[in-house]
Amino acid sequence: MSWGTELWDQFDNLEKHTQWGIDVLEKYIKFVKERTEIELSYAKQLRNLSKKYQPKKNSKEEEEYRYTSTRAFVATLNEMNDYAGQHEVISENMTSLITGELSRYVQELKQERKSHFHDGRKAQQHIETCWKQLEASKRRFERDCKEADRAQQYFEKMDADINVTKADVEKARQQAQLRHQMAEDSKAEYSSTLQKFNSEQHDHYYTHIPNIFQKIQEMEERRIVRIGESMKTFAEVDRQVIPIIGKCLDEITKAAESVDHKNDSQLVIEAYKSGFEPPGDVDFEDFTQPMKRTISESSLSNSRGDGRSEPKFGGKSKGKLWPFIKKNKLMSLLTSPHQPPPPPPASASPSAVPNGPQSPKQQKEPLSHRFNEFMTSKPKIHCFRSLKRGLSLKLGAGPEDFSNLPPEQRRKKLQQKVDELNRDIQKEMDQRDALTKMKDVYIKNPQMGDAASVDQRLAELGQNIEKLRLEVQKFEGWLAEVEGRLPARTEQPRRQSGLYEAQNPSAVNSCAQDRESPDGSYTEEQSQETGMKVPATDFDDEFDDEEPLPTIGTCKALYTFEGQNEGTISVAEGEMLYVIEEDKGDGWTRIRRNEDEEGYVPTSYVEVYLDKNAKDS
Repeated sequence: MSWGTELWDQFDNLEKHTQWGIDVLEKYIKFVKERTEIELSYAKQLRNLSKKYQPKKNSKEEEEYRYTSTRAFVATLNEMNDYAGQHEVISENMTSLITGELSRYVQELKQERKSHFHDGRKAQQHIETCWKQLEASKRRFERDCKEADRAQQYFEKMDADINVTKADVEKARQQAQLRHQMAEDSKAEYSSTLQKFNSEQHDHYYTHIPNIFQKIQEMEERRIVRIGESMKTFAEVDRQVIPIIGKCLDEITKAAESVDHKNDSQLVIEAYKSGFEPPGDVDFEDFTQPMKRTISESSLSNSRGDGRSEPKFGGKSKGKLWPFIKKNKLMSLLTSPHQPPPPPPASASPSAVPNGPQSPKQQKEPLSHRFNEFMTSKPKIHCFRSLKRGLSLKLGAGPEDFSNLPPEQRRKKLQQKVDELNRDIQKEMDQRDALTKMKDVYIKNPQMGDAASVDQRLAELGQNIEKLRLEVQKFEGWLAEVEGRLPARTEQPRRQSGLYEAQNPSAVNSCAQDRESPDGSYTEEQSQETGMKVPATDFDDEFDDEEPLPTIGTCKALYTFEGQNEGTISVAEGEMLYVIEEDKGDGWTRIRRNEDEEGYVPTSYVEVYLDKNAKDS
């Protein structure tokens, strides 16, 4: 089956068909180009999508990715990034193996087709020229034969006419012979031309044209094979990345299977656990017994007489129980952290035991006694100092020992700080070791450098390491204090500390019933169930006529205490002082040395002797 024998007369159709084949090839190249552009665009969109949902560095989002579900999501994003990379590989391979190769092949194919059809047209022009020569020879032979016949007829006519001279007859005879000779020559030429044409025509249709058409057929078949191979390569390029894409999908599946709901639940506990015990049962108070009124009744009646609001009981006044504090924060006030006082030293020096046991807690007083004290107490100016400190903590970075956090969260922060400092120490030590080795090399080979040049840097590294070790000891002390307290925390939650106000400034305005603690905080002891209304107090008037608290007993200092925090007072061992407010369960006792010196000392540092009347009240 050959185009040369079967399609010998379809030169024009073959020309059209081969041009159509090239158009198909160019169309396929355009298709592959658009596919590569789609793959690149898809890969770019996938990368942008993965980048968009990646956790931001040094942000709150990054902390949320410690859960297994969110870590699996991050792994999915990373795998999608690799997945996008495989689509980029598809685009690159298709561009190099298909688009580039076919584009070069199309140019070669066009040149080859042009050459073949040029040869075909040349052969056709040659056979057409031979045909024209044959036609001309034929017409000349035909013309000469007709002229020879006419000359013969004229001779015969002249020869038969008796009136014509012999010379005219001879002339007509010669002319007829000449024409016959010309006809014979034309015949011979025509015969020769015809033989030559037949030979050329045979070669044209059985040799030249078949050869040309055969080359055109082979060219077209190569084009068909090439486009088929390109289509196969098109599939192979995709198939080559399928294993890697499968690995990406397997990693996504593996990440999904690593999601552990139990572990995530435990992480939530670790993230938000405060370390406090739930509040215990509330004691029943029998209000059928007449309430013992203290000396504060006179001041209460005076405040009523001065036009100040009266304390009321009932549900309607419950909304005004805590001035400037929202109701939904009331229970948080009762369970907020409180900085404990320092434990008593094992010897006469208060620094002998840096992390000793906590001071024993006194029994919490009945609610009625606290109510009487609440009604008689007056707002103190130091309450606003505590408010100022609380706001400064809120606006600032917080205390260095993280005492504004719940115990469990504080322990985690301290542990992180200790680990960070240890890493810094290790880095400094590595630098010091490297410089020490360098110095040894300089000592052995002075030509390489001056050994004294690294001494200053070694000294700086030693100082840095010493500072960092001191920081580690400080934070480890706080960490040991927190870890020592957490397991044994079985008492009722401590009273509200000013460190809570550092996070909730709205809670500091209940200072008319508070007292300041030595660590810069103020505590309070009120119950939501009392439903009482706080007497409206004109603070501007109270600042000027503030009355000192009465003494309720005496105490003897068992150890020396250096009162360095605001609100505390320094005492010497064996010193006798006046007690003006006993320990309310937070480990601090308020004492007075003279009219101008008063403050808090740890209860475990003094021996208290309360007056009998104070005990009865």
